[in-house]
Amino acid sequence: MDVKKYSEILTIALWLVGGILMLATVATAAPNPNFHIYIAYGQSNMAGNGDIVPAEDQDKYSEKFLMLASHNANASQRSGKTNQSIKTGEWYTAIPPMFHPFENLSPADYFGRAMVDSLPGVTVGIIPVAIGAVSIRAFDKDQYESYFKGDGKDIMSWGWPKDYDNNPPGRILELAKKAKEVGVIKGFIFHQGESDGTDDNWRRTVYKTYKDIIDALDLDENEVPFVAGELLQEGNNCCGSKNGGIAQLKNNFKKFGLASSKGLQGNGKDPYHFGRAGVIELGRRYCSEMLKLIDKTIDPDAPPVNLVDPSQSTVPDEPPEEYGPYTDPIEIPGKVQAENYNKGGANVAYYDLNKGNEGGKLRKDDVDIYQPNMGIVVGYNQKGEWLKYTVNVAADGEYGISANVAGENGTGGFVLYIDGERIGDEIVNEGKGFDAYSVVNGGKASLKAGEHELKIEITNDWIDIDYVEFKEVSSQQPLGFKDVRLGMTEAESNFELFDLRGNRVARFSAGGMASAMDYVKSGALKVRGGVYMLRGNTANGMVSRKVGVYAK
Repeated sequence: MDVKKYSEILTIALWLVGGILMLATVATAAPNPNFHIYIAYGQSNMAGNGDIVPAEDQDKYSEKFLMLASHNANASQRSGKTNQSIKTGEWYTAIPPMFHPFENLSPADYFGRAMVDSLPGVTVGIIPVAIGAVSIRAFDKDQYESYFKGDGKDIMSWGWPKDYDNNPPGRILELAKKAKEVGVIKGFIFHQGESDGTDDNWRRTVYKTYKDIIDALDLDENEVPFVAGELLQEGNNCCGSKNGGIAQLKNNFKKFGLASSKGLQGNGKDPYHFGRAGVIELGRRYCSEMLKLIDKTIDPDAPPVNLVDPSQSTVPDEPPEEYGPYTDPIEIPGKVQAENYNKGGANVAYYDLNKGNEGGKLRKDDVDIYQPNMGIVVGYNQKGEWLKYTVNVAADGEYGISANVAGENGTGGFVLYIDGERIGDEIVNEGKGFDAYSVVNGGKASLKAGEHELKIEITNDWIDIDYVEFKEVSSQQPLGFKDVRLGMTEAESNFELFDLRGNRVARFSAGGMASAMDYVKSGALKVRGGVYMLRGNTANGMVSRKVGVYAK
């Protein structure tokens, strides 16, 4: 083979290897959690009607405030005296005008600066899409086309929607998808209503414009707030009377804030628009409201955001959590605490229909774990959801099944599987309320010794689950004796001590609940000071008590 040919083949091979490595890097890149991105939309007051002071607004800009350009514009076309040209879909230092080349200062400008000042360590990005004079229908993916052909045809003739390819909701979604690759969509800021009545129909449409984006981006409403701004209300104004309707948006959103316009002056030229000082202060008020609603946690391990190309400052994905027991395999006979489902994540170790941990306790995935008055439980369980556990059966034999559960409807229930085979009877709550837990019989099952996979599958809404217990049949009471073993004396009562996260920290025997509580309080167990939950099989059945331990 001649040298030239060999060189060409080697070059191609190296190029392919480099390309594969680059793709691998991209595939394992995750958004930078310290890059907070906000969607700003609405009509003219959001688009920018405050006067630009180039020395303050276009020269002395924040180093950690970026915009994802929503349109193309040469520097010479843009208001003010900037030398910054922009191209749709590219990141730039955020300076006005952000929304159209002919616009001016927007509340989004000083919202972003105030957010940066308030959260050291965070870089803020804005997705700017707004059009003066439009109805809310211009941002509804199901109405914008008919609107621009009908009531909004004059606005279409002015050419403003062309900056967004005549599709404002489409441009928001396009940019938001790109932004989500490198940062976190943290919230929406919105200013609109002068062109519409702020009635129920308007409020439903406003919510729809938000929800369509949330759903398309696979985001959680509980984590992405919406902050609306009031219309001009001081002096000669057109629409201050509509602010009551805007305030009622709080009934449509799960996380809502309202930026007040009280005391903010108009531009002195028309009854619609804020002046420069009002625009700046309104932006800061958007910031104040947003800070009440977002998670402000900073990740100290994330790299600084690359201000030229944020895609260069994503972070490596954490490797998928390996499937397996949460701590150690759960011993049978014994209790399977519901919150100790296996590691491995969604659709592997569990399946949950709603995003996020509704109860907010113990684990940070989608299983809903909360703390009622008696420890840690898995709640909000809906039909079709499931949880898996790795269990270790001590010996072949027949085991009785029971579960400590609660619910209001008397129909919420679940069934059990071992290695995919159904066992026992359906377990249904007794309908005494979510604070009234009771032990329900779940039949019997013949189990083989060794390690197995247990699955809890919800058969009907709603049931809250504390634990499932397996007992050897030979050691069980006849039904109705509240799980007290035959021949057990008070001196032989077994007790377990749990911290308030539901972790068992000790197991011991004592002569009744009073003796057990005294033993815990004595400090003999050498646990840290705090409040614990003590449970025991006493002569009166399963009894639980809270007990305090003083630090020594």
